[in-house]
Amino acid sequence: MPKKEVNREHVLEALQNVIEPDLKKDIVTLNLVEDLKIEGNKVTFNVKVSNPAMHSRKRMEEACEFAIQRVLGDDVETDIRAVALPKQEQTAETRRTLPGVKHIIAVASGKGGVGKSTVAANLAAGLAANGFQVGLVDADIYGPSAPLMFDLVHDKPRAVEVGGKQYIEPLRNYGVKVLSIGFFADVSQAIVWRGAMATKALTQLFNDAYWGDLDYMIVDLPPGTGDIHLSVVQAVPLTGAVIVSTPQEVALADARKGVSMFQLDSINVPVLGIIENMSFFTPPELPEKKYYLFGENGAKQLSEQLNVPFLGELPIVQSIREAGDVGRPAVLQEGTIASEAFQGIISNFVKSVDDRVSNLPPSQTVDVKMQYPNQG
Repeated sequence: MPKKEVNREHVLEALQNVIEPDLKKDIVTLNLVEDLKIEGNKVTFNVKVSNPAMHSRKRMEEACEFAIQRVLGDDVETDIRAVALPKQEQTAETRRTLPGVKHIIAVASGKGGVGKSTVAANLAAGLAANGFQVGLVDADIYGPSAPLMFDLVHDKPRAVEVGGKQYIEPLRNYGVKVLSIGFFADVSQAIVWRGAMATKALTQLFNDAYWGDLDYMIVDLPPGTGDIHLSVVQAVPLTGAVIVSTPQEVALADARKGVSMFQLDSINVPVLGIIENMSFFTPPELPEKKYYLFGENGAKQLSEQLNVPFLGELPIVQSIREAGDVGRPAVLQEGTIASEAFQGIISNFVKSVDDRVSNLPPSQTVDVKMQYPNQG
């Protein structure tokens, strides 16, 4: 079989046979080939690799040389330089952590009891119902609720083999891939772990699972600001965070702290917006009435003060609680006041994510240095 002419098209065709070992796709599709030059029978280019180690770069250079000479002939001279892929240039496809996941979103609250997990579950289910590929990680290690909210209490994840490696396969319901530490503990078992154990368990939900390609991964964080939050921003490149609050002053004060945590210079995760839960009560017999039992526009005013988007308000509706208890998110109950409220929030959320991607640099993991007070 005659060898092909040495030109740009045929060189790139040959390089499509070279797979980036960590990213599982070819280097041409991933746009990792740069500065390609062809002078007669000599081919020169740089190729980016996700693993900066010298042995990894050497293997990539050898793989590229072999692929080119196999297609174009042994007499082709190559000058190939493998370089580490800069962190700031990493995209969803080219990062080593969760490749294929476009947007990783943390859902947080300054305090417990404000409906954060309910919002996270309905956000995930609503996005899936709108045609997006969605995953949810229940990072509330000590109080996992995703198994109940997605009607998966009695289900257990299985192992799946991908590329010769064993992974955890997330469970799936309502179009959402779900993983929770609750799947690995008895329903009535209390999860009592020290910080290091909880952190290790959490990172396994990200790194030891096969998530595939997702448009959105929703991460339901524990309430407050603590070790798990720092572990998440260190483990995965968050696109942004959503803060859930209720209208009371005490909840708003804690929501402010939640926003401040993500805006710390050492963390610097964009806050995509604030959602106000339990905003008002509408009696079934008076559908046009809104009674603001806990105060009005508290979260909206807070978002204006902090210059972050206000994504919307959710009513106090019995069906939201009942839907969570039976494992069917309220957003899926079309035509209800709860579903309409969630759909409005989802629309604002998608726009906020798009604005963040258009106006800010790509997401990165962060290196958070823990600060401890003097012990005296």
